[in-house]
Amino acid sequence: MVIRVIVIFFSIITATTFLNAVGNGEAPDSTANGDWDSEVIGGFTLTQAHFDNWEQGGENTLAWQVNFDSEFIYRSVRHKWSNTGMFKYGQARLGELGTRKSADEIRIESVYQYTIGAHVNPFSSATFQTQSARGYRYTPDTTYAVSDFMDPGYITLSAGAGSNPFEGFNTRLGAAFKMTIVNQYARHITDGERIVTEFGITSVSNLRHRLTENLRLTSRLELFSKLNRFDDIDVRWEMIISAKVTAHIDVRLSTELFYDKSVSSKRQLKQMLAVGFSYTLL
Repeated sequence: MVIRVIVIFFSIITATTFLNAVGNGEAPDSTANGDWDSEVIGGFTLTQAHFDNWEQGGENTLAWQVNFDSEFIYRSVRHKWSNTGMFKYGQARLGELGTRKSADEIRIESVYQYTIGAHVNPFSSATFQTQSARGYRYTPDTTYAVSDFMDPGYITLSAGAGSNPFEGFNTRLGAAFKMTIVNQYARHITDGERIVTEFGITSVSNLRHRLTENLRLTSRLELFSKLNRFDDIDVRWEMIISAKVTAHIDVRLSTELFYDKSVSSKRQLKQMLAVGFSYTLL
């Protein structure tokens, strides 16, 4: 059933794109003269502290995190195909508590937009999100696993209308098909089911703004509401302020606000401040 829905979804998008192209007098292969813009950035941060007979107290600390951000964009007169990928993973060791995971996320997104006007244009998109390693919850008495790769995993397909009102900002609104996949640890998210599908309305807004020559603000806001529960909106808001100290050293302040009632009735908040090494690979 799930595969059938996915096939039907992309068939509709393909047909709509073809009809739009024909209606505007374009040949189906009119994207042949487009150009690709590519960027891959890798980063690594490390924090270390050691105390020996230190009267003021303190705990030995070692923390590290690796990041990869990639972007591949195809542009032509009528077509724009954006493909982005993000991977981050980190661990921290505090005193005798052992090594614990501090960051872990995989996100891949592909967005196709067909240009018919100056402000609002149709789009279709696919987003995949999960983590790479097992996650644990720690209590004073015990430690137990709560998540793993594809446990949970999220796949969202959407189609609708998008707008780029000014440089560095884009937003889109459309109908969405969201699939949540779990295995053994995250069953509480789907009430014990392995796969849960939901239909609803989604909105995604992205902002990239250079505050100064060496200071940049990046923000992403994702909203999803089920068709039968418009009063229950899933929210994921990420904001990053990055400052370039030298050509390969930067400071990054990031915050992430997350709310999904099926996961927790309370909002979740994560904040990180890191100084690290970054390098443009492509």
